[in-house]
Amino acid sequence: MSRTPVLRAAVVGTGHRAQLFTRGLAARPGHLVAALCDPSPTRMAFHNRLLAEAGAPAAAVWEPDRFADLLAKEDIDEVVVTTVDAEHDRYIVPALRAGCRVVTEKPMTVDAERCARILGTVRETGNSLTVAFNYRFNPVHEKVRALLADGAIGEVLSVHFEWLLDVRHGADYFRRWHREKRHSGGLLVHKSSHHFDLVNWWLADEPAEAFGYGRLGFYGREAGERHGLRRDYHRAHGAHRAADDPFALDLAANDTLRALYLDAERDDGYLRDRNVFDGPVTIEDDMSVLVRYARGATMTYHLTAYAPWEGYRVMFNGSGGRLELEVEESRWQPPLTRVASAAGALHGDTAAEHTGGARLTLRPLWQPPVDVPLAVAHEAHGGGDPRMLDALFGPADPTRAADTAAATHPTATERDGALALAVGLAANRSFETGRPVRTGELLPED
Repeated sequence: MSRTPVLRAAVVGTGHRAQLFTRGLAARPGHLVAALCDPSPTRMAFHNRLLAEAGAPAAAVWEPDRFADLLAKEDIDEVVVTTVDAEHDRYIVPALRAGCRVVTEKPMTVDAERCARILGTVRETGNSLTVAFNYRFNPVHEKVRALLADGAIGEVLSVHFEWLLDVRHGADYFRRWHREKRHSGGLLVHKSSHHFDLVNWWLADEPAEAFGYGRLGFYGREAGERHGLRRDYHRAHGAHRAADDPFALDLAANDTLRALYLDAERDDGYLRDRNVFDGPVTIEDDMSVLVRYARGATMTYHLTAYAPWEGYRVMFNGSGGRLELEVEESRWQPPLTRVASAAGALHGDTAAEHTGGARLTLRPLWQPPVDVPLAVAHEAHGGGDPRMLDALFGPADPTRAADTAAATHPTATERDGALALAVGLAANRSFETGRPVRTGELLPED
C-alpha cells in the first residue's frame, strides 16, 4: 500500500497570524511544518510549542538571511509567508524560483515595484502563488456573489461600500508596524485589499481607475492632543500614564502576547504596544475612494478606523434592483482599560463582545423586498479561515473532502492579489497628486 507523500512546508514570519497556518498545516495529513523562519528565536520557539501541542515534530529554525539555504537544505515543497507586508517579496520570489508552491498573506506586497517583481517571477517560473484572501470564504460573501452572478439585480451599475473598524480593532493598527506606510502600504493596502478583492470577485471585473482622499484625523500625536485623548507615554508596558488608558495594550496580561512579543523584544527590539497617539504615524485613519471598473460600474468606498461599532455595509445597484448587506461584528465597545488581548475578538479570530447580526436584503424592481436567509458565523473571520485552509491544503478530516471550500470557488491568484493591491496603490497616489490614477499606471501589462 503506497503512502501519501508528505509536503514539507516552511512558515516564514512567526507572529500572531502565522498561528493559523502552523496549526492548520500540523492538523492536515500530507503536510509537515519542516522549517520556521523569523528574526526572533523566541517567536519560533512559541510556534514549535504549537507543533508539539498538535503532536507534530519540531521544525528547524532559520534566520531570514539564510532563507535560500533553508529552501535547499530542508527540501521545502511549500512556503507560507506571513511576515511584515513590505517583506513578502523577499521570500515569495526566491521560493518561486526554487520551485516551491507559495501561499502569502494579504496584501501580496505594498508597492508597484515589488508587485511587478512578483508577477514577473510567476511568469518566468510558471510556479504557483496564492494570496490568502479569507474573506472570499465567508459563506455570507459567497451568498452575495451567487445572487449577483445569477442576475438577481441584473447588471450591477454601482456599489456603495462602508467598512468600520471600532476603537478596539482599529486602534491596534496604530500600535504596531502597520502605522508606518513603508511597512504596510497604509490601511488601503493592508486592510482594504480584503475589501477590494471582494468587490473584484463579486463583480467578476477589474478596477480601471481610482481617486481618493485620506487623512490622519483621529490617531497620532497631533490629533490625539487636539481631541484631548493623548497620554504622555511611548509604549504601554511599564508606563504609569497607560494604566487607565482604554487605548493601551497590556502585553503582560495575555500569555500569547507575552510569549510572541514581550518576551521576544530582546531578539529584535520590536514594540507591539506603542501609544496610538504618539509618533511616528504615517498612515491614514479615514479614507474615501471612488473606483471605476473596466465594464463601467463604479464604487464609492469609505474606511473608518475609529468607529464606535465594527462592521460593514455594502449595497449594489443594478438594472433589475438593489442588493443590501449589513454586518455588525460588534455593536459597541465598552470603555475597558488596558486591553488584555490583541488575539481573539480583536482581529476576528473569535466572536467579538456585543456581537450584532447580519442582514441581506434583495430589493427587486416593482416587487416587495426579500430578506435572504443567512447562516452567520462571527468567529474565524466569519467562518472563512477554516474553509480557506481546506481550500489551500485540503481538509483536516479527509472524510469532509466533498464539503471543502475549494469545490465552491477557486483561491486567489497572484493576478487577484495585484488587482486588489492596485486600488489601494492608486488611491494612495491620488492622495498625493489630487488626481484620478489609472491602475494600468501601476500594474505591468500581461
